[in-house]
Amino acid sequence: MAGKSAHKSAFLLAFSVSAVLVLAVLARVWLQDTPLSLKQHITLALQIPLVLTAVLVGAVLAVSGATLQVVLRNPLADPGIVGITSGASLVAAVLLLITPDWAKGYLHYILPLGCFIGALTTTFVIYRLARTLLGSATAVILSGIAISTLSGAIIGWLYLFSDAQSLRNLTFWLMGSVYQASWPILLVSGPIIVLSLAYQIKQAVYFNRLYAGDIAALSSGVQVQRLTEKSLIACAIGVGAAVSIAGAIAFVGLLVPHVLRLFLGHDNRLLLPISGLCGASLLLMVVLASEYTGAITLPVSMITATLGGPLLVWALLKGQLR
Repeated sequence: MAGKSAHKSAFLLAFSVSAVLVLAVLARVWLQDTPLSLKQHITLALQIPLVLTAVLVGAVLAVSGATLQVVLRNPLADPGIVGITSGASLVAAVLLLITPDWAKGYLHYILPLGCFIGALTTTFVIYRLARTLLGSATAVILSGIAISTLSGAIIGWLYLFSDAQSLRNLTFWLMGSVYQASWPILLVSGPIIVLSLAYQIKQAVYFNRLYAGDIAALSSGVQVQRLTEKSLIACAIGVGAAVSIAGAIAFVGLLVPHVLRLFLGHDNRLLLPISGLCGASLLLMVVLASEYTGAITLPVSMITATLGGPLLVWALLKGQLR
């Protein structure tokens, strides 16, 4: 009973922090001395899409990281390391550079589709390559690193053939930004991210059974291979949608589940939803910093990597000491 109460308290705390951050972002506009009609327009057209983008992207990256670490049995699993992000980023980079001017008005439809295809293709290649080689979770990680390296090299070559404006757009996009948010993009990518989150959280009870090993999971009624494949597809779709609206954002999927496991344990029924809330809160804090400093739009990946590196080292040291 005490355990359930603690779990409920942890969830309410994470939810409350996310809600306060959302209100803090929205409040910035209403604290300014501007006409009411202008405040309403800015809130509806700019601030709400910005908040929704930060929440959805942060949530799906964190939850996907937690899911991958369980189904691949590897604490280093992350959408970026496994290669899902790199596949989506590569297709997005190509589309940003080669889309003709007459089609750029439809880019908010083309980009999500391209990122889905890139993420799914990369995930399929990595999974098939890993099964062909060793059939182990470690092989998936190594295959993902290889694919990520290759994708990074191709993107590097694309830099050489880009004009100044395309190069600037591509660099800014690859650093990650939630300020590309708009209602048309959210209407396409948002429902996909929600479905990906819902599927992963729904499988939490089956993820718990994987801790006992494949044989024990099979004996308890879990179809391990099918669960792994479906989970990888769900992660690929969700991360592909996130990349399409916010670019490549590093470290969220690796850092958030690691830190939370130190405090919450390994029960995925609690870990996955709170990972989503904490991932959302992390990106909301980046938005809040950009909004209230009035400085240039902060590149999200630089912020998450700067914060994430020391925090991950701390989490690893704490884990070893316990």
